[in-house]
Amino acid sequence: MNGSRKFATVAAAVMIFITAAAFLPGCSSGRLHLVLSNAENGQVYADYPVENGDTFSVEFVHSVNKSPVRDVYEIREGEIYNIQCIYYGFGAGVEEVLGEGETLSYGENGEMIISNIDNRLDHMVLAVGTISDHTLYLDEEAISLRDLCGRSSKVLFTCEQG
Repeated sequence: MNGSRKFATVAAAVMIFITAAAFLPGCSSGRLHLVLSNAENGQVYADYPVENGDTFSVEFVHSVNKSPVRDVYEIREGEIYNIQCIYYGFGAGVEEVLGEGETLSYGENGEMIISNIDNRLDHMVLAVGTISDHTLYLDEEAISLRDLCGRSSKVLFTCEQG
């Protein structure tokens, strides 16, 4: 085999390997993104780069007991997991019975903290409040979902690779 033909063969083999590797789990160079979009029409409101192990939370003021509720989520293997809930008082929709493996502790400011929830969400849709805002906490940044998406918007949270 002459030199140029040998080079072409090796180059073709390398390109096939690189193309195949892009489709293997964990081998893609694409980053993960937390994407917030309109659940009804697909319009993308925001796209935030994330990594496996990153956490984010959403906080709102409970409509009945008027105290903050914060749900904490973790990106794990490109999926969204609910891992913790922090609240100050019982009310409709707030967990009152611990699930298997979950723990309840109390914070220094009187908050009740349910940990070890470990609930993978097939889809996460949040209706942005009309009376009280929902705030997304991503790293140290607080993002008003009312300002970003609008009141009463149904926001779909997904973790996407790309």
